[in-house]
Amino acid sequence: MNQGNNKLTTSWGAPVGDNQNSMTAGSRGPTLIQDVHLLDKLAHFNRERVPERVVHAKGAGAHGYFEVTADVSSYTKASFLSGVGKRTPMFARFSTVAGESGSADSVRDPRGFALKFYTEEGNYDLVGNNTPVFFIRDAIKFPDFIHTQKRHPATHLKNPTAVWDFWSLSPESLHQVTILMSDRGIPATFRHMHGFSSHTFKWVNHEGNAVWVKYHFKTEQGISNLTEEVGTRLAGENPDHHTEDLFNAIKNGDFPAWKLYVQIMPLEDADTYRFDPFDVTKVWSQKDYPLIEVGRMVLDRNPDNYFAEVEQATFSPGTLVPGIEVSPDKMLQGRLFAYADAHRYRVGANHQALPVNRPRNEVNHYQRDGQMRFDHNGGGSVYYEPNSYGGPTESPDSKPAAYPVSGLAASVAYDEHDHYTQPGDLYRLMSEEERTRLIQNIVGAMAPVEKDEIKLRQIGHFYKADPEYGRRVAEGLGLAVPPQL
Repeated sequence: MNQGNNKLTTSWGAPVGDNQNSMTAGSRGPTLIQDVHLLDKLAHFNRERVPERVVHAKGAGAHGYFEVTADVSSYTKASFLSGVGKRTPMFARFSTVAGESGSADSVRDPRGFALKFYTEEGNYDLVGNNTPVFFIRDAIKFPDFIHTQKRHPATHLKNPTAVWDFWSLSPESLHQVTILMSDRGIPATFRHMHGFSSHTFKWVNHEGNAVWVKYHFKTEQGISNLTEEVGTRLAGENPDHHTEDLFNAIKNGDFPAWKLYVQIMPLEDADTYRFDPFDVTKVWSQKDYPLIEVGRMVLDRNPDNYFAEVEQATFSPGTLVPGIEVSPDKMLQGRLFAYADAHRYRVGANHQALPVNRPRNEVNHYQRDGQMRFDHNGGGSVYYEPNSYGGPTESPDSKPAAYPVSGLAASVAYDEHDHYTQPGDLYRLMSEEERTRLIQNIVGAMAPVEKDEIKLRQIGHFYKADPEYGRRVAEGLGLAVPPQL
């Protein structure tokens, strides 16, 4: 906007003669439909809210840059990772998962960790969380899972019975449940938490050689968390605590930063590793695949306008660049469709052309028209392909690397069903004080569940992970461990 021109105009640029009084038939007469300025204001006001995200509705964001600090060109041909010292502009959005856009920041919930890198070969989105695993491992279960996190259709209240009923019938959730109910379930701020790709991706180098990869963003501010009591108090006193903290830190020059590390797995190891490396409810041991430094992310600029930059920012794990590809992770495969489709519904078919989402390099394609097409829409250029007019054509060297597939087309589960080893290992790694808080958080969350049957089923999962784990939860709920365990 031109700050030097203080003349108020309509949305089509005409000067406004009166912005205080509607046009009426006399001083007491009805309002006239010919007051097009009034109609335009009211019609726009009615449409000022795009539908909020189904998940990750409450969030905060900031601009920054990513700088490469170690050479990884032997693993990937991704241009923005091509040399030590290279900087790429980026945008980050942090969020809670289940709550509405007006919900509190300090609830016990995973945090979204969504990053957009504006590379010279197009945008690259990394859509992760602050946890290395997730509750489920097949996208077909995702709508049901999220329904349990939302409000009861009759009472319009949160429903702990639905939450624990689903988890107790989905034992693959136990690893993430253990993390969520631990000290790390409520980060102190967005700045004081790690970020993870959670999913496995594939890196491909210039020679066409590939490896499997997982991302780990380690906060340089250090890990800091809130207790259940402090989180509850902040939810009442300052429900926007995390949003405020991130904005003020950047405003005051205290720029948050994260170091990026990756775990690299040779392709052939996927067939022999003791856990399925594509199962998002599992982690790879860092003893088996140590962390390798890649670079550093710094956030140093706040948005000028929250709606334009944070609310309209769209991320999808399918927004990829040459050198970074997907894995057979069933949850990831579903997200490749769901995320982009959600943005087409929520923001519009042309959401990628919005300033916060627009690639910094030139975009050449044959997509035309659609609601809210606000750029030159391809002008009068050729609008189909193949064509005889020199229009943009494909680049064969950018094709994804091939990998073999086999088997019958069927609804097939993961081969491996050990849902207890890793949660048990995590429990045993905790100090006695951490275990005590974990048990207290679980007992407090499960106490409102209506059916003992559900509680006992979930206690059985805790017990299978570690007998002490199950016994202490049972004692806290005043229940006996099922004898068959």
